Amino acid sequence: MRKSGILLPVASVPGAYGIGTLGKPAFQFVDFLQRAGQGIWQMLPLSPTGFGDSPYQSCSAFAGNPYFIDPDLLRKDGLLTKAECEAEAKRYAHKTRIDYALLYQTRFTLLRAAFARFSAWYPDDYYHFCYEQGWWLEDYALYMTAKGLNGGKSYREWDDEAQRLHKREAIDKLYAEHEKEVHFWKFCQYEFARQWHALHGYAKEQGVSILGDIPIYVAADSADVWAAPELFDLDETGAPRSVAGCPPDAFSDDGQLWGNPLYDWAYHERTQYAWWVKRIRYALSLYDTLRIDHFRGFDTYYAIPANAKTAQEGEWRQGPGMKLFRAVKKELGSAPIVAEDLGELFPSVYELLKESGFPGMKVMQFAFGCENSEYQPHNHPEHCVVYTGTHDNTTAEAWYRTAPAKEKRLAKQYLNLTAEEGYGMGLVRGALASPGETCVIPLADYLGLGVEARINAPSTLGGKNWTWRAPAEALNGQTARKIAALVKRYGR
Repeated sequence: MRKSGILLPVASVPGAYGIGTLGKPAFQFVDFLQRAGQGIWQMLPLSPTGFGDSPYQSCSAFAGNPYFIDPDLLRKDGLLTKAECEAEAKRYAHKTRIDYALLYQTRFTLLRAAFARFSAWYPDDYYHFCYEQGWWLEDYALYMTAKGLNGGKSYREWDDEAQRLHKREAIDKLYAEHEKEVHFWKFCQYEFARQWHALHGYAKEQGVSILGDIPIYVAADSADVWAAPELFDLDETGAPRSVAGCPPDAFSDDGQLWGNPLYDWAYHERTQYAWWVKRIRYALSLYDTLRIDHFRGFDTYYAIPANAKTAQEGEWRQGPGMKLFRAVKKELGSAPIVAEDLGELFPSVYELLKESGFPGMKVMQFAFGCENSEYQPHNHPEHCVVYTGTHDNTTAEAWYRTAPAKEKRLAKQYLNLTAEEGYGMGLVRGALASPGETCVIPLADYLGLGVEARINAPSTLGGKNWTWRAPAEALNGQTARKIAALVKRYGR
């Protein structure tokens, strides 16, 4: 069945609280998708943002972003007052982009006010949640508590050595002396989970499935590395020997230096990839389908010396390949996974993708660097997911305006692009017409927006990365009908 969907991070959903939440505006976006004839909502990771405000540099591979907790839903549960919600909304009334510094200052104050009321009497389902999710939740809550006590510093800079090294006696002491704070962080995850599952359930009722996303790597300063250093390639002091990234490519002349610790794949193999099985099982409890970012890193991965200034010094190393995915299949069956197979691809990456059976990705913005590119629609296999661009690309309209003249000429001829229709809309048509079974279009491309709507520019920090929010007025019936007519034309 030919399917289509829209890519929009939860953070970019419009609303009153400075960042997208899991409340009414998210439900309204599901309604918009349904009216627009869409069967998929693709998101970016739901995890807390980290270095550079990126959801791909999170303090936890399992936690949800507390910023996504909707204040109005907390008010309905009696945990916030109308005045508190109105005061919070007023702080963001004139913000058109996400202000993470302001969110950090105000949102946790609001959540602590809600927790103060909640903690007067913990409901039974809270204890059930803590027990059921304890395998990751306990370490996350303890890590966040200790991080707060240490002024937000990286765990490798914490004052207490035993706490830094995750020693049992130090952990027990931390819990005993700061139990209330530990429960605050558990409360945030409890409320996130309640609100998420309500939204996910509503989406299912409307015939909209969720395509979620997980990064291949975790952040160096994270609960995951702190609590389970044996999973990673670290030296005797706990520092990464090498870090993750990408070699120089179309995105960056210096490559991409991500800084994430690399996995100790030999250890994972000895444990039958138990941590990865748990991670994928958990992700599929949140989403209907899972996109794994940087899939090629399971074949061969790029290792950069930990002290390197750029990614030019790295080397390729052998990853786990099909051994990992056989372990996943043994435990979970045929998991609905999409492989982000972009970047510099060796023949072995294509072989891994084929053997895994996962659909790969085809991106229209990559299609016109040469004649007969694999990214041109006539070369797309049926078993793939087609995009105009990803969250790391500029918008389709901005791409055409800044592309090399040769690429613009080839794209214009191939897609019959016109200024009247909008050059970006021509890329949308090309993606929808592809034989690929699934097509996902970033919302900004349906809206014909320019570079101002770009979500992320790789290898850059600050600026406007991760801050774009969709204009609420654009999510109207006219826009939905326009999109619905397009997808109907192409049999999606």
